Amino acid sequence: MRTGTLIVGASQAGLQLAVSLRELGDTTPITLVGEEPHPPYQRPPLSKEFLSGAAERGSLAFRKPAWYAEAGIELVTGERVTDLAFTPGGHPGGAAVTTAGREVIFERLALTVGAGPRRLAVAGTDLDGVCYLRGLDDAARLRARLSGARHVVVVGGGFIGLEAAAAARAQGKAVTVVEAAERLVSRNVSPVVSEFCRQAHERRGTTVLLSATVAAFRGERGRVSAVALADGTELPADLVVIGVGVVPRTELAERIGVECDGGIVVDAHARTNVPSVVAAGDCTVRPHPLTGEGRVRLESVQNAVAQSAVAAATLLGRLDNPRAVPWFWSNQGDVRLQMAGLSTGYDEHVVRGKPDSERFSVLYYRGGRLLAVDAVNNPVDYMVVRKALAQGATIPPDRAADTATPLKSLVSGTDVAA
Repeated sequence: MRTGTLIVGASQAGLQLAVSLRELGDTTPITLVGEEPHPPYQRPPLSKEFLSGAAERGSLAFRKPAWYAEAGIELVTGERVTDLAFTPGGHPGGAAVTTAGREVIFERLALTVGAGPRRLAVAGTDLDGVCYLRGLDDAARLRARLSGARHVVVVGGGFIGLEAAAAARAQGKAVTVVEAAERLVSRNVSPVVSEFCRQAHERRGTTVLLSATVAAFRGERGRVSAVALADGTELPADLVVIGVGVVPRTELAERIGVECDGGIVVDAHARTNVPSVVAAGDCTVRPHPLTGEGRVRLESVQNAVAQSAVAAATLLGRLDNPRAVPWFWSNQGDVRLQMAGLSTGYDEHVVRGKPDSERFSVLYYRGGRLLAVDAVNNPVDYMVVRKALAQGATIPPDRAADTATPLKSLVSGTDVAA
């Protein structure tokens, strides 16, 4: 019997694709293959609730083990697909082989292989106590080490780094964040939000070093003891967390002729350039989800879920016109940053509220049109903008800063305000 769909990557995107196939009425066999030994689990809590001790392993699994068999989904964990070959003669499907020698025959193929941590190329990264944070095993090791650490250095001032720093500081550790750029989270937010993040972490006792690069990690008896910076500074450290971004996993896709350019290239329907092959999640680059312009890579739960649902429909021959507002969040201790839309290319921003109050929003515009919002401890503004973007509405920038006026009342262009 031929396998209907092979999904490579037991990620959130992979599981969602399988679920969506079943919800759309597909009854053919589905095989979901994952490299990690764990069934699909939630990743966002790893650097937040799990690292802080507020969540345990058991709470992270998406589904109970029995669910997979009940849904007719064969879940294969702890095995990596090492080879793929398509059926000769242009017929759909092919065969895949895993590290365990398992052969999986398929008619349709989905790649949800995710991304891996970007490695720092300096001396000493092999020292005990130098950690990356991407998967559950990484988080478990880091959590165990954190309990006995005194001096924690976080390399990278992006969301993962700041979330890890907040978790460590909440446990009373001496924490230093080392960021190579001139400001924190520089690829994702405006200077206003970057500066707020710096001040918020420093108010809570974390030291933040900007425009600072790591030259090497120093160690004693095989264990990290210090972080050496390019300017000669040495920071004491018995635990280092490296969070300098991720790299999409494209090796398998490239091997079978799928176009890759900073990720697996897909269209709005999650199609690759190879027939009957779709891709979804962190591994992909795709057209802007609202405008259809250019190519963007989105690392978010929302994109993984929405794009995987689209990919499932595509495999079943249903080409809908997908439109989904990207949204993200970052919990850094008691600071909750929620984002909706994509602010890339903005030419104007409006600050609504006072950053020092730790409750404010920043609305982004291009040509007077609303693009996105960053909301700090302000879920109301976040939801108003997210709904407005979903309906193609806008909010006049000359009135958005007035906190005495409810943001919802300013929405124009549709009936959102009603």
